[in-house]
Amino acid sequence: MIEDWFLTSFSDLLMVVISAIIMFAGIILLTRIAGLRSFSKMSSFDFAMTIAVGSIIASTLTTKEPVILQGAVALSIIFVLQKVTNILRQYRWFQQVVDNEPVLLMKGGELLLDNMERSRVTLDDLRSKLREANVLELSQVRAVVFETTGDISVLHSADASVELELWLLEGVRDAPEPKSNPLIVEAR
Repeated sequence: MIEDWFLTSFSDLLMVVISAIIMFAGIILLTRIAGLRSFSKMSSFDFAMTIAVGSIIASTLTTKEPVILQGAVALSIIFVLQKVTNILRQYRWFQQVVDNEPVLLMKGGELLLDNMERSRVTLDDLRSKLREANVLELSQVRAVVFETTGDISVLHSADASVELELWLLEGVRDAPEPKSNPLIVEAR
């Protein structure tokens, strides 16, 4: 019946309220334990984590199944998996499995059309990001990177004498390799 779409029993509403309070408190607790990284937009796994958490919360709040305890256990497992993944991401081989590879879209003022096509970034997308970064001339652009998060980073300078430190492009597909890492200082 049409009323069933709009009306519900008081006990069902009370269940949603209690579930929401418990799940809200659980998310705060688990996020405090696992850290803010849990909801960052860093990798494909982080994206999957956010979607999974939202789905578990939604189904726990709005249905009788799963019950609150099942939802809490499912959330805990997702947070543990995220923590283990972050630990394993220290290893390059694992990082390559779970993370997208950043891609160079522009080198200097030169468009890398093959990379743009592979990454499904259009000229309009790129122009928009260049405008957002306040680029006035393509000669200002040192590099444009399609990041692992799906964001586009524009590295630019109006001062033509400023060179891009290649270390910033380490791990980016088709970027020149840095000669050394300026942040690693050898002990004497």
